[in-house]
Amino acid sequence: MTIDRIGSYANALLMFAHVMKAENGLDISNRQVATGKVADNYAGYRDKTAIMEAARSASARADANAATAVQAAARLDVQDTQLSQLSDLANEIRVAITKAAADRDGTSLMSQLDAYFDQVVGIMNAKDANGYIYAGDNNQTPPVVVNSLADLAALPTVADAFVNGTIKTEVKISETQNVEVGLLASDLATELFNLLSQVAQFDSGVDGPFSGTTTPAQQTFLESMIPTAIDAQHGVNAQAAANGIHYQTVQKAVQQLQASSVVYKGFVSNIEDVDMAQALAELYQNQVALQAAFQVTSTLNRLSLLDYLPIV
Repeated sequence: MTIDRIGSYANALLMFAHVMKAENGLDISNRQVATGKVADNYAGYRDKTAIMEAARSASARADANAATAVQAAARLDVQDTQLSQLSDLANEIRVAITKAAADRDGTSLMSQLDAYFDQVVGIMNAKDANGYIYAGDNNQTPPVVVNSLADLAALPTVADAFVNGTIKTEVKISETQNVEVGLLASDLATELFNLLSQVAQFDSGVDGPFSGTTTPAQQTFLESMIPTAIDAQHGVNAQAAANGIHYQTVQKAVQQLQASSVVYKGFVSNIEDVDMAQALAELYQNQVALQAAFQVTSTLNRLSLLDYLPIV
């Protein structure tokens, strides 16, 4: 007859279960401390998985829309600068015509208007990385096809000076809002071109050219062009104002989208990221628990009835 250990099969199974539980807890704590995440798979988040992924998707959409809005804001900012230049040119054209009428002297009028026309064309045919800024959906072709004021005056209609597309660029800055950021050369410069074309045609007509003291016919014509010049400048200023409003709208959208993204990311972080101080404390506790389970199991395995029999 043999003398068995005190520990029974049931006790051995119980202690083995404690060891496995402690090892599992230690493994989880180790991974949390190493990765900074609560779990490395969806199972670890249980019923919070759907909420976490919905917030993550919302954050990604907000980031994508914010990036698009930032690019749109940059485009609108460039256009604002160029529209300011165009407004200045419209004002200088008005001043040149008004001064010629006031001084009754057209000596330098056409040379001034030629130079202003070239500058207007330069702005209308401006490019960026995507193509011609004011060409709409035809942005690989210069929107203004005339190279001189004389060429403009020779056209059957001013509309023939423009070959831009008709679709203005829009950007999506939210799930429900699009903002028009594109402008068309034909919308911006038609009034100016009409004004300049009329002056150039008069200069080359029977009552021209403007070469010195203005004649009564020239004086009457120049005075009639002043209101047209004022209207053309107002038209450019209205386009510049609309561009500025769009810029403010996009800037506000950028701020809102970035703030929303931060909120969504914070929501995901609250679910996904561990409290490192707590994780380290749990790691230590799980290490102690595993060590204790091993010690108890080892002690039980060494116990024998001989330890409790009296010595004879």
